[in-house]
Amino acid sequence: MRIVVGIKWVPNTQAVRFDPKTGTLIRQGVPAIVNPHDFPAVELALRLRDAYGGEVIAVSMAPPPAIQGLEHVIGMGVDRAVLLTDRVFAGADTLATSYVLYHGIRRIEKEIGKVDVAVFGQETIDSSTAHIGAQVASWLGWPYVYYVKNAKLDGDRLVVTRQLEDAVEEIAVELPAVISVAMRALKPRPVTLKNKMRAKVEKPIIVWSNKDLGLDPRCVGLKGSPTIVAKVTYLPEVPRKKLVYKPKDPKDAARWILKNLFLDEKTGPLLRKVLWGDSGA
Repeated sequence: MRIVVGIKWVPNTQAVRFDPKTGTLIRQGVPAIVNPHDFPAVELALRLRDAYGGEVIAVSMAPPPAIQGLEHVIGMGVDRAVLLTDRVFAGADTLATSYVLYHGIRRIEKEIGKVDVAVFGQETIDSSTAHIGAQVASWLGWPYVYYVKNAKLDGDRLVVTRQLEDAVEEIAVELPAVISVAMRALKPRPVTLKNKMRAKVEKPIIVWSNKDLGLDPRCVGLKGSPTIVAKVTYLPEVPRKKLVYKPKDPKDAARWILKNLFLDEKTGPLLRKVLWGDSGA
């Protein structure tokens, strides 16, 4: 069983800056991390491999420093990784990104072997679109299931459990397939020194540029992205009272919250109207 798991090298959202002209993220000088919501996807991929054999290949479209992120997931137990990196990929929206990932998966199949499952995280902390899994599945023409919390093989099918707002569903899909793993669905395993050393000694990371993929520059990066950021507005930080109260019981806490909410001359009357439909007398 060969599993591809997508990870994204994202800017730390505590230090995000935007280019006011293009509306795109400024990555230079901003610390980056592996998207936290991708770790449950990595964990599920590793659990499938551990249960049924095969290998897990991490893939990322990112600048060269993303090798650090790929080394991290190799430290978790991923077998090898592919970095898709080229300046023409820069500034891509989800459509252009999924297009490159699709071709990356196809090249993996050509160079390494058939892929059975492609696994992605639910969304990323730098955009939260939750588009990539569905878009890659669309390019591949494979069935797609989102909000997955567990998966197992049943012959030539993958049986997945997904968590919705009001229900838990079990769905069987024919392989190959694409799934997106729900945030916090699984606790990721820790990095081990042995695996981390393997990333340095064996160098299991393949780097492919657009020269290797052979994609039309008009279809990738900023040029291939139909999404247009028309305007970026910077909002000032909302002032907060930063009150802390440690109640003795829940009723005491409720009384304190209501009292402090209604002390505000602007929000008090509005809240009373919403809650009681009148002055709240």
